This record gives sequence, C-alpha cells and structure tokens, in this order.
Amino acid sequence: MSELVPSEGLDTVEESKKFDGRRAFDLLMEAQGYWSNMDRFRRDRERNKNYTYGKQWGDLIINENGKTMTEEQYIMEQGQVPLTNNLIRRLVRNVIGVYRSQAKEPTCTARDIAEKKLGEIMSTVLQYNMQLNKASEVNARSFEEFLIGGGIIYKCWSGWRQDKMECWTDYVQPNNFFIDNHMKDFRGWDVSFLGEVHDVSFLKVCQKFAKSPADQARLSEIYSYAKNRNILTAYGEQFGYSRLENIDFLVPSDPTLCRVVEIWRKELKPRYRYWDPLEGNWYKCDINDYVELVQRVNEQRLAKGRADGIPDEEIPLIRAEWFEDEYWHYYFLSPFGDILDEGETPYWHKSHPYVFRFYPYIDSEVHSFVSDVIDQQRYTNQLITMYNWILKASAKGVLLFPEDAIPEGYDINDIADEWSRFNGVIVVRKRKDNSVMPQQIANNSTNIGITELLNLQLKFFEDISGVNGALQGKPGYSTVSGKLYEQQTQNATTSLLDILDTFSSFIVDVAYKTVKNIQQFYDSKRVFNISGRADAQVVYDPAKIRNVEFDLSIVESTATAAYRQAANDALWEMWGKGAIDTKLFLQHCDFPWADDLLQSIQSQEEQARNGETPQGFDPALLQQVQGSANMENVNKAYNMLTRQHMQAAS
Repeated sequence: MSELVPSEGLDTVEESKKFDGRRAFDLLMEAQGYWSNMDRFRRDRERNKNYTYGKQWGDLIINENGKTMTEEQYIMEQGQVPLTNNLIRRLVRNVIGVYRSQAKEPTCTARDIAEKKLGEIMSTVLQYNMQLNKASEVNARSFEEFLIGGGIIYKCWSGWRQDKMECWTDYVQPNNFFIDNHMKDFRGWDVSFLGEVHDVSFLKVCQKFAKSPADQARLSEIYSYAKNRNILTAYGEQFGYSRLENIDFLVPSDPTLCRVVEIWRKELKPRYRYWDPLEGNWYKCDINDYVELVQRVNEQRLAKGRADGIPDEEIPLIRAEWFEDEYWHYYFLSPFGDILDEGETPYWHKSHPYVFRFYPYIDSEVHSFVSDVIDQQRYTNQLITMYNWILKASAKGVLLFPEDAIPEGYDINDIADEWSRFNGVIVVRKRKDNSVMPQQIANNSTNIGITELLNLQLKFFEDISGVNGALQGKPGYSTVSGKLYEQQTQNATTSLLDILDTFSSFIVDVAYKTVKNIQQFYDSKRVFNISGRADAQVVYDPAKIRNVEFDLSIVESTATAAYRQAANDALWEMWGKGAIDTKLFLQHCDFPWADDLLQSIQSQEEQARNGETPQGFDPALLQQVQGSANMENVNKAYNMLTRQHMQAAS
C-alpha cells in the first residue's frame, strides 16, 4: 500500500470548464429540457386545481362547426348558464380533516441504545425547529397540494432569515421545480439532475450572491432592468389568482423580478475509498489527501508494529482503492448564461437540499387523488345543467286562449294582465258550437330519471374516493347501530391509509434532512423549551450529538390537548396516592399554574433554610389548583392509560 495508485480519471466539473464560454448555456439547456418534459404534469395539476376550486368547465371541445372552445364558452353560446355543484372541494376538505385529526409528529431514536437520551434531546430540538417553521400548517397545506397535484416538494436549508441563523424548511411551488426524466425509483434514489427556478427581487439576489462591491456591480450589470425599483409593472399575476400560461423557463412573468435557476447535478471526480480496520468504517478522500490520510498513517503503523515485534501481515493497515466518486454539485445561473455561484454540496448528508414525493409514480406516471373523481364531477355537472335546460324549456303555466273567445273591447294583453291577477275575472265569449275554452298547460318534466342518475353519481363519488358518509360526518340512519357506524368510518380511513402513509414517509424524509442540518449548523450549546410538553427543556450540546446516527419514525403527537389532559389526570392520581411528591408532579404536569406553584414552593423552602417564616400561597393560585382536580376524570384517564400500557406490553 506504500505505492500510489494512478490518479488519472474523469473530473466532469473540470472537464466542463474547458468550454467555459458555453458551460452555463449547456446547463440551462439541459435544465430547460427536463423542465419542458414536466409540462404534462404541470397541466394536469392545473386541471385538477381548477376542478377542486370550482372552475370545472374549462376543458376544450370541438363544436359542430369544427371550432375549438371551452365547454363554458359552448354552453354560453347556447344561451345557457354552466352550473356546477362542487363535490371535489368537500372531498378534499374531509381528507385533510382526517390527516389533521391524526396528530402525528416525527421523533428521533438513537441507533445505539447507550445514546437513548440523546435521541430524546434531538426529538425536542426537532419539535422546536418544526414550530419555528410552522410545520403543522405547512404540512396541512402541502397535503392539500399532494391530493390535488400528486406531487410535493420541500427544501431544507440553513441560512439567515428573519434576523436569525437557523435551519429552514420551505414549500416549493411544483410549477417551478424540475427533475430529470430518467428517474424510475419512486423513492427518488436514482435522480441525477434537479432544480428550481426562482423569481426574486434584485435585493434578494444581492443579499445571496454579492460578497464584495465587485460582485454587486456584476449583478447590477446582469439584472440591469430589474434593479430599478421605480419601475411599476402590470405583467405579474393578479393577487389570489394564477395563470399557467405565464410560466416560462427563462423569462419571469414579472420583468421587475430576477430569474435565477438553481441546479443540482451529480458529477464525477476521482477519489480514494479506504477501509480503516481499527475504526471499522469506510472513508473517502480526494487525490491530494491520499498521502496524508492513507500512506503516512500506514507507514506510522508499520513502524510502530515492527517496533513492537508484530509481523507485517498482522498490522492493521488501511486498505484503499481508487474509484470515480459520484457527488452532488450545485449551480446558480442567470438566464443570460452567467454562473452566479457553484460548488460541491455543503451539507453533511452529501445530497441536495430537496425532498420530494410523487404519487403513485408507477412507470414514472403521476395520478393524484383528485384526478380519480373528475369524471364523476363532470357527469354530475352535466346532469345538473341538463336538468336546468329541461326545466327552462318545459311549459310552465302556458295559457291557451282561443281568438274567437276574446270578448269585444279586449285584446290579448288585457287578457294576460287579468289572468295574472289573483282575483282576476275574464269574460269569455262562447259560441254554441262547443268551441275550445281557454286552458292552462303545465308539463311535469321532473320525473325523467335525472334524479336517479345524480344519486348514482354521488354513490360513485364515495365508492371511488373511499370517503363515505360516515367519514364526512353525515348522521347515520336510525337503523344503523353505533358500532356499525364506527366500523364504516374506520373502513373509510383504511381506504385512505396508502396516501396518508405515503405523505408520512415524505415527512420522515424531511425530518431526516432537518436533523442532519441541525447536527451540522447548530454549532454551539443551546437551550430549547417546547411549550405544552413535559420535560421539553433540554440542553443541546453539539459535541455529543454531532456524530450520532438517528432513526426517525412517525408517532402519535404528545402535544394534543387530549393527550395532555390524560397525562395530567394520571399525575393527579399518582400524586394523590403518594407515588410521586409535589415537586415531581409540578415538573411533569401541564397546567398554566404549575410553574407559579413550583416557584412558590421553592421560595418557601429557601425562606425556611434562611430562618425566615414562609409566606402563604396566593389564594387565587390555590383556587386554580383546586378547580383543576376533577377526580372522576382522573380515575377514567388513569384506567385508560393503564389499559394502553398493558396493551403495548402484550
């Protein structure tokens, strides 16, 4: 191992620098190709979004004259109004309600049993970071996006925002995201090219990429138009609305914004991969570091082993091999072919900062939850519109008045006016030849089968989506038992389990990258305190946690009101039986007065140690304490928690 392995190999980044004049344009064209390949995904998402929020007559059709138009235009040309009864929106709200009711959160478990306490600390720090990023609301809105479009993307990064240096998790607009079309793995492990287009102000561009006055001058030259803040524009999107046709890869819809293209691509570089038998781990190093990290270490071990009389074949030497290393390289480009920044991934997880999931992604196809019920929604709208047409065209109180029955001195307008009066009287001239008398015609056009068809479509809606009436909160029939109604709700939840668990696995992947970023960028001791959770105040020591490997999973949240109430009642019971003392009870319970009462007890103890007479408790505080102790609820909660522990143990 003392001889160096030949270091020649392919370095794709250095190779591309030989064509520096067209290097950025080559990257832009490759990225634009992948972005264009996602056009169908973006248009399907736009169609699903329109149907979800009530714009359900926008599909293109060809009329009898061969003209292409939307269904809405065609109906309006017929003199009718296109009607909608939005069932998809209610369906999406119900599924989001099921997701929110789960009240789950990611938690960390150290792979080494001896580091269990560190896993609890990291779980608390992760919860703090999720609260910082408003994760509960972001996840709910992202789940809605997942139901509508079938794809969801987050970006986990670290940087300066809101006057603090933190680890951030951002939602990425799917229309701005692109990924290579060679990816076949639904986990995304085989992706080699991805990125995002950003439309940001010139101030943001300078904040991100200007490291010196020269950089600021260069950016001013590149984005010369967008840097003028006095220019007003009317090209952008209207507030509260979006238009898919405004999306372009190189040109922003608002010319006062700067288009920046972020690209992450896998590159190749020759490196050494080596195994250290003393530590039992694989490592890799650059070509220039081989002598220092491998050769010299082996020479030192050989010298020491020989000095100790150990045969050479028994000395634990590092075994190394040359290989082409695949790694992530990032680029920030302007649409004019300028490289604003580039470099190897700075993250310890050695990957890109994006986390994405497409559903179900079989044979690279995306089929969202909403897309499954669009046909039922369309047919429902057609039936309602058809019903409205028939009602308008039907005879409703038409008066047939023979001309020879009109009395002298009257015309048909007088007859119509008198007919509309509630106490009107019309003199009719009747001949002796039994001529036709005036009569009113009303055509009953309601029982023509449309009602049955509508009910059938509503039944199909529930069968296809799996969201039945029980899950929607509809009251059951009097003949349906409570047990059966509960079983129907559980069955409906089971039909949604696949999409719920898929989103949960996405949240676990987000939490994994967040934990890695926390380990990397939280480089000083910090104290974290999570409100509403017992034992939530922890001290984060990067020296202890930085190199710990964690396993992440989704568990029931301990931050819900029901969980806290059950825990409080059980603590009341244990305190009443003397199983725990008052201090321990106050440290673990979750009452608004617990901290004040604990401080008062500690203050009294301090006064007693100093020889002073302890002062009594605040009467208002004691009244709050007494009002919280409902022993009936205590016993119920204690029994419930006992059963849960017994079931978990079995």
